[in-house]
Amino acid sequence: MKKNKPRRKPKMLIVEDEPAILRAMATIFVREGFEVFTAGDGEEGLAMSMDFHPDIIILDIIMPKLDGIDLLRCVREEGGAWGKGVKVLIYTNLSYNEKRKEALTVGVTDFLIKANTNLETLVKKAKEELGIS
Repeated sequence: MKKNKPRRKPKMLIVEDEPAILRAMATIFVREGFEVFTAGDGEEGLAMSMDFHPDIIILDIIMPKLDGIDLLRCVREEGGAWGKGVKVLIYTNLSYNEKRKEALTVGVTDFLIKANTNLETLVKKAKEELGIS
């Protein structure tokens, strides 16, 4: 009888400069079966993304040291095949169209507004993007 290999947990990087939001997001994603890495600013997030090659990245836009769109631009340009294909969700309070357009031009998977999207919906969206239930 053939044994099924245990599925590896999907790797996620959350880049968020608000500690309370970062903790809440990390807690719910760990509970949902993700291996979660966290970063409190854009530079740390860029370094961690290049080191760990997560399956999905959740980014805020306005962050110290490097904003989310510049971080995404670096991942897409410098991350090779992984960087070009990694799923990236922007989760921000910024809703104006210029930032949304800019995010779309650098390859964001989806753009979610914090005030309109609770954490359960964010989890559902992340799982959807990775094709898991």
